Amino acid sequence: MRYLNEDELTLASRFLFLSMTILVIQQDIYFLQTGTFKAFKIKESYLEVLTRMEQLAFQERKNLRKTMQQKQIQVVKLEKNDSFSSYLFICRGREEKRNYFNPAIRKKVKLMFEELMRKSILKEQCASLKT
Repeated sequence: MRYLNEDELTLASRFLFLSMTILVIQQDIYFLQTGTFKAFKIKESYLEVLTRMEQLAFQERKNLRKTMQQKQIQVVKLEKNDSFSSYLFICRGREEKRNYFNPAIRKKVKLMFEELMRKSILKEQCASLKT
């Protein structure tokens, strides 16, 4: 049975997966900066894109967090095993436990990563056209 409405669930889910995507971006930046990922010969361009993606993600997450506070929505990680991760969504005293298949989480994070990449590149192209 669902205890959260569609808008509340969408908001909380977006926040959850965006937070995971930010971690992936930060790890990629770290690996590029420390040189542990040696496949790239020219790292600066990748770092610029990742940094813009991180900024966009932080801004969106800040807005999501503000909206979640206004609507009294929280996301709590309950447990994780090899196959599933469980999260508790809380909204104004109502609780809903959601189980996510880990490969499905990976797919959602990948889609969000690609979305942020498109937005950051498009934003840069628009900025370069103005100058």
